Amino acid sequence: MNQGNDVITVDHAGRAFGNKEVLKDISLRVEQAETFGILGPSGSGKTTLVKLLIGIDEVSTGEVHVLGVKMPRLAMLHQIGYMAQSDALYTELSAKENLEFFAALYGLKGGNRTRRIADVMEIVNLQEHLHKRVDQYSGGMKRRLSLAIALLHEPPLLILDEPTVGIDPLLRQSIWKELKALNGKGTTIVLTTHVMDEAEKCDRLAMIRDGRLLAVDTPAGMLATTGSATLEEAFLYYGGIRR
Repeated sequence: MNQGNDVITVDHAGRAFGNKEVLKDISLRVEQAETFGILGPSGSGKTTLVKLLIGIDEVSTGEVHVLGVKMPRLAMLHQIGYMAQSDALYTELSAKENLEFFAALYGLKGGNRTRRIADVMEIVNLQEHLHKRVDQYSGGMKRRLSLAIALLHEPPLLILDEPTVGIDPLLRQSIWKELKALNGKGTTIVLTTHVMDEAEKCDRLAMIRDGRLLAVDTPAGMLATTGSATLEEAFLYYGGIRR
């Protein structure tokens, strides 16, 4: 069960599709107001784990609690800002129309809705493209709009699946600065990545490979424990791959 400042607790969670085990005996916790990274290569189970956390999929074994509530629970979606790996956008609509649609789903109205739309578009540096149809957006712009939508209702928990893929390095820096500012206001952030320099920016990391949890620690703790110079070396060490 949820204890202390833990926003997420995962206890011996497993997920199987038929005979194929995608996640095996995952246990971890995420504390309030931290950025918690899930690091692993493609196909390691990161996205499946994320789907269990937000409640759009269900564990085969074990339990997942978010904000003290056993998942899945539909009502919890209002407490979570979710950015999927593939952009869930209405491309025939403008960015403003997309944002207004999601704002209505979250119950944002009037001046508050207008203010939040302006705020999130500024965060992702798309203010000048508010009225442009999304089918005219580049891939990177669509990622930024998806992030803006996840931030819209100021949720206490943000879950972001590969949030900065396709975004240029300068804007990535600016988005990370904003994520850290959200931590400062009490927002908890969970994100998946396979990029080592992004993993270094997380407060704590879970390394995952082939559906198994290899380690959970701070980036500095992982380097110290393994005697590694880089997180990539640490990942290889935890995975039993010696150089």
